[in-house]
Amino acid sequence: MRLHRLTVTAFGPFAGSETVDFDALAAGGLFLLRGATGAGKSSVLDAVCFALYGETPNARRANRLRSDHADPKLLTEVRLELTLGGRRLQITRLPEQRRPKKVGTGTTVERPQTLLREWTADPGDGTPGWRPVSKSHQEAGEEIHRLVGMSREQFCQVVLLPQGDFAHFLKADSEERGKLLRRLFDTERYGLVEAWLAEQRRAQESAVQAGRRRLRDLASKAEQAAGPGAEPADGWVPIEDGDDGLTAGVLGWAAVLRSGAAEQLTVTEAALAGAAASQRAAQEGRAAAEELAGRQRRYREALAEAERLTGFEQAAARDRQRLAAAQEAVGVESALRLRGGAAEALGRAQEAERRRWEALSRVGGEGHALAGTDAAGLAEAELRLRAEVVRLEAARAEERRCAELAREQRSLTADRRGAEELAEDAEDWLAEFDGELGRLEEQQSRARAAIARVEQLDGQRAELKTRLDASRERDGLRAELETAGPRVAELRTAALDAREHSLDLRDRRLTGMAAELAEQLRAGEACRVCGSPEHPAPAEATEGGRVSAEDEERARRAQAAAEQAWTDADQALTALRVREATAAGAAGPDTADALSRSLAELEAEHREALHQAEALGRVEQEIDRLSQDRTRRLNELHEAKERAAVLTDRLQALDAEQRELTARVAAARGDAASVADRAEALTRLTGEVTATAASARARAEAAARLDEAEDELGKAAAGAGFPNVGAALAVLLPREERERLEARLERHRAESAAVRHELALPELAEAATRPPVDLPAAAAALGAATDRLGRAHAARSAAGERCAALASIGRQLTDLAGELAPALERYGRINRLAALASGTSTENRLRMRLESYVLAARLEQVAAAASDRLVRMSGGRYTLIHSDDRGTGNKRSGLALRVVDAWTGTERDTATLSGGESFFASLSLALGLADVVTDEAGGMPLDTLFIDEGFGTLDEQSLEEVMDVLDGLRERDRAVGIVSHVADLRSRIPAQLLVRKGRHGSTLALAGREDA
Repeated sequence: MRLHRLTVTAFGPFAGSETVDFDALAAGGLFLLRGATGAGKSSVLDAVCFALYGETPNARRANRLRSDHADPKLLTEVRLELTLGGRRLQITRLPEQRRPKKVGTGTTVERPQTLLREWTADPGDGTPGWRPVSKSHQEAGEEIHRLVGMSREQFCQVVLLPQGDFAHFLKADSEERGKLLRRLFDTERYGLVEAWLAEQRRAQESAVQAGRRRLRDLASKAEQAAGPGAEPADGWVPIEDGDDGLTAGVLGWAAVLRSGAAEQLTVTEAALAGAAASQRAAQEGRAAAEELAGRQRRYREALAEAERLTGFEQAAARDRQRLAAAQEAVGVESALRLRGGAAEALGRAQEAERRRWEALSRVGGEGHALAGTDAAGLAEAELRLRAEVVRLEAARAEERRCAELAREQRSLTADRRGAEELAEDAEDWLAEFDGELGRLEEQQSRARAAIARVEQLDGQRAELKTRLDASRERDGLRAELETAGPRVAELRTAALDAREHSLDLRDRRLTGMAAELAEQLRAGEACRVCGSPEHPAPAEATEGGRVSAEDEERARRAQAAAEQAWTDADQALTALRVREATAAGAAGPDTADALSRSLAELEAEHREALHQAEALGRVEQEIDRLSQDRTRRLNELHEAKERAAVLTDRLQALDAEQRELTARVAAARGDAASVADRAEALTRLTGEVTATAASARARAEAAARLDEAEDELGKAAAGAGFPNVGAALAVLLPREERERLEARLERHRAESAAVRHELALPELAEAATRPPVDLPAAAAALGAATDRLGRAHAARSAAGERCAALASIGRQLTDLAGELAPALERYGRINRLAALASGTSTENRLRMRLESYVLAARLEQVAAAASDRLVRMSGGRYTLIHSDDRGTGNKRSGLALRVVDAWTGTERDTATLSGGESFFASLSLALGLADVVTDEAGGMPLDTLFIDEGFGTLDEQSLEEVMDVLDGLRERDRAVGIVSHVADLRSRIPAQLLVRKGRHGSTLALAGREDA
């Protein structure tokens, strides 16, 4: 990486734009960056870091990038040209900053910008130049980081060797030294490996602990399942932290428990078989006792039932006699039921006839007249009433016709009145038609005149608009001319000044060439111009310094640019004058305000005329509509008169028909309110007469049926052998009573037969001769046997469940042992690795963490590279070595530095070095660290290096030795910049960059040794 050019604008202490040409500055390899304290020497390095990474080395300056001295309109910008990986790049960065608003007052935030460009010899059009690579912050940052190969922290430590950092690094303890090394060498991945191993150890330990807990749980379950008399777990289950034989003892103990449980199961099965045999014998004895007791009970019950049936025999004989007499009188029962039904029917018929006569008498009028009439009279009255109802139906139709005629007359009267009103409206409208038509024709004439006026005003409006636009353009161009004139004069003056400056530089360069030749003269050497070895009056440089060819060329380009700007502005001024003259000719003498007022008046007149013209269509439509309305009104008037005449004739005919029908309807309804009321009354009377006649006929028929039933009853009593009907009724029983007697007698017979059969059984007779049975004793014996069997069953079940539970637990223990074996193996392996990586293992004799071990290797490389330079700086006395010694107390080892004194042959702590010796060692460390980090980052060559301060602690000889080492860096084609204000360095380093500070900001300038 080699820096070529740096330009800063409004950055840090620099108010304007300042440029550093590193190619010219570092041509000799070493250059000095000097200036007063606070002038901004470190800001130059900040600008380099900001251009590369978008951040400064010092976090305190991150929010103070913009210069407080800068013009608010001048944006802060850093531009760096450098070579990276063989590519010439230009990086331009603008930080986020506030700037004045382009429109209005106040400020706005300017977003950060990044531009990465690359110099290309042939970009495509044959002309070399800068080619854009990216405008994205992220893309540009990734590309730069890839090419540099270092992070910002690494770059700041390797390229910008900071003030005091390495002196602190030299004397720091291992922890603080490790913080810097971690930032530089990116050993985070080794720390992640340590964390990963620790996490894996915790995970595997958790799995093992979970297995141990499951093992203890299963052991507890097995001990509980085996019961209180089983082998205890003490001595079989391993302790908490023991991993060897973790499952073997538990598996052996579980096998012992299963063997004991199997023996108990065999014993309980034998006891269960004996208890079952005893229980079966007790059951058989109780069954035999219960059977004998049952036979004895049945015999006693049969004897008691035989005595009861003997006492009921006389009552059974009486029931048989009553049942025989009742069965002889059964033939009279049906005839008796017929007579009772006929009598009930006659009573109902008589009651119904009475109610009918009462209803007929309530009708009144003709109903009272029919009271006491026989059935024949009622039939005759019914026929007469029905004929009268038929005649009233015709009268009801005529009555309905009268009502319809009345409604039709009212409707026709209303229609005739509507037709007469319509005719009157049409006559009134036709009377006003001529006046309305005249008014509309007058409006039509005015609208047609307005149309002609609108066409005339359109032309005038277009002309006025054209003049107004031209007038406004004329006024605008005149304002531009007022501004452009002075601007052209300024550009003309600037072009003349640039030409004068260019000519002045040319003259000064010609004059300064003699001074350049005079500087090369040496006493006794021949002059290259005149050949004389004597030089009595060599030319001296003019005041203001030399003028180079580049200065002359820049002045010439500035002159050409100023003259071109003047020419362009003058041509633009001429074009403005031509346009102003054209616009003035089109606008005329009137001002824009006068033309605007005239146009406004014309617009108002145009709108009024246009409004009147737009009414033409509406007026013509109203005239057409009025003509159509006249035709319609004439038709309505004619039709209304004809309809009124027709309706009058129809009303007269309906009136005559209604008078005739009214007379006939009045005769038919009599005293009733209407024919319908008269017909309804006759219909109701006819119904009552019909119902009364029917009830009389029903009563006569019921009386005849009762007489027939009396005759049938007498004949049935005589046929059954009874002297009369009363004798038959005396012995007759209801059917339910007869059935009850029959059932009771049948039950007595069946019970007597059953008792005789029971007493005749030989086993009952034999049981009756034996003594009574003791059932409680047999039941007690069976209960005792059953209890013994239950206890034997419970013991057998418990033994079986114990065997099953222990077998299941044994299988679980076997499975768990298979699962824990690989887990224990993994835990042992990962635990050892994690302890080694974390430095806590006894195998790690240095107590050094993995990341510290890697950093120690890097530090060993740094110490070796630093010693190469420290030996030269210290005159062969000192070297730096890396030490693995453990720290005091609980501090770990690995990152200690020791200094070896060749004069005494001893090692001592770096804190014992003096101020100058500490600078030697710090600078050696910085340079050695730069070499190692460069190799670590991929070997990207660092052609530019900055060393910030520390030279003030050196004496003259030490300073000479340090300069020899720095010259060695220059021999590698590396440019080394020293940031210092030590006066002795000004005479030793000819190439210098001077930073001057002032009230209005700092500036940069190249200075020679003579400017010191």
